[in-house]
Amino acid sequence: MYQEEKSFTLRFSLEASFPDDYEGEEENQAWVREWETKIKADLLKVVFESLRQHQSWKTHVRNRGKSPSDEIEIVLARAFSQEIPKPQGFTLP
Repeated sequence: MYQEEKSFTLRFSLEASFPDDYEGEEENQAWVREWETKIKADLLKVVFESLRQHQSWKTHVRNRGKSPSDEIEIVLARAFSQEIPKPQGFTLP
């Protein structure tokens, strides 16, 4: 089977700014937990809901060894196959 691939990257970079007197780790990275548990979860839900509307494409998550907190790869796959002609019925004369 011949297969072609194309990659598309949508990257999110998270940043948090704190006042000059911030000692570090005071809030125990609550802003990262908010991303992981709320924002990213909601985003993935919306992405998969949207992709499911395109029924000719199959969608699944693929893990390439990175932690899901660092990367989630979503695979969209579409199969093109030659239609095999159905046998024609016949009649006896």
